[in-house]
Amino acid sequence: MPLTNRIRKVGASSTLEITAKAKKMQKEGVDVISLSAGEPDFDTPENIKEAAKSAIDAGFTKYTPAGGIVELKEAICRKFKKDNNLDYTPSQVVVSCGAKHSLYNSIQVLCQKGDEVIIPSPYWVSYPEMVRLAEATPVFANTSRENGFKLTERGLTKAITGRTKLIIVNSPSNPTGTVYNEKELFMISEIALDKGIYVLSDEIYEKISYDDARHASIASFNKKIYALTITVNGVSKTYSMTGWRIGYLAAPQEIATAIDNLQSHSTSNPGSISQKAALEAMRGDQGFISTMVTEFKKRRDYMVATLSGIKGFSPFNPLGAFYVFCEITKTGLGSVELSKRLLAEANVAVVPGDGFGWDDYIRLSFATSMEVIEKGLARIQQWATR
Repeated sequence: MPLTNRIRKVGASSTLEITAKAKKMQKEGVDVISLSAGEPDFDTPENIKEAAKSAIDAGFTKYTPAGGIVELKEAICRKFKKDNNLDYTPSQVVVSCGAKHSLYNSIQVLCQKGDEVIIPSPYWVSYPEMVRLAEATPVFANTSRENGFKLTERGLTKAITGRTKLIIVNSPSNPTGTVYNEKELFMISEIALDKGIYVLSDEIYEKISYDDARHASIASFNKKIYALTITVNGVSKTYSMTGWRIGYLAAPQEIATAIDNLQSHSTSNPGSISQKAALEAMRGDQGFISTMVTEFKKRRDYMVATLSGIKGFSPFNPLGAFYVFCEITKTGLGSVELSKRLLAEANVAVVPGDGFGWDDYIRLSFATSMEVIEKGLARIQQWATR
């Protein structure tokens, strides 16, 4: 089959086989417990759903500008100012079909053959594939559990070459739940400025943090790093709106204009109804967020404590997002093999760390009910001790 070279370079997710198997088992009536979800289990708040219904009733079902409606862009600008101390104009904002779409567009506009993109490892599974689709080269900067899976000055400078075009920063992080503090982000910004490297800041889990962790936006430090940064966010995780497919980015004007042009020739506008729902999410009462995060913290605490007591499992305590990255070295199994066995022998679905670049870890999600978490961990406990 005459497939292009660029698509041949894109690897299939290592989780697809396990995910497909879990769904097949569930369809066949097997009681499979899934601890793999990458989305909140909470329903979208009622005020947001009502805004979508009103949009339908009002006939707001036609094309919009490719980069989003002005009212939503203005609301995003207000959010950036209030929450992140960032000043953007609506023309610098592009609304897309999810934060993933914003990331993809950004990489397509900035990167090309011969460029290198630094990706801290562990990493979200789609970053390297997006880079490859732009015909650029992903360069993995290793981190360590000892320093919280964060980029260090030495690790970052070692990864930089004359071809480095972009650094991807994800805080809070998927899969580790790492949250960079201002000092750590400032270090990255100073190196980026010194070398003239762009920064792609993925802040989709911004509102989901625990304990004393505080989110910071790298673009807010000064005008120079602002001019080199694309800030990506969305409503999916914050408002439990994953299926609504609304993400957004803000960038220097030239980059934002280029991304808007790219989007106009690919997907065109994100859903009109979803945009109205996102507008209500950003304008309306924000109490839902704290309620959700409080519940997530209870689940996190239970999952970390329980996994710590299971032979062969060593969880990393996340300060953000809703995942536990758990070391499995002492089980003597790699992440894919362990995940397959948990599914086949304990009817529990987890995500292999292989897809995140770390085969000696698995990822478990606590974005599901406490009942499901308790049941799933009990099965893992029983499996590990038999």
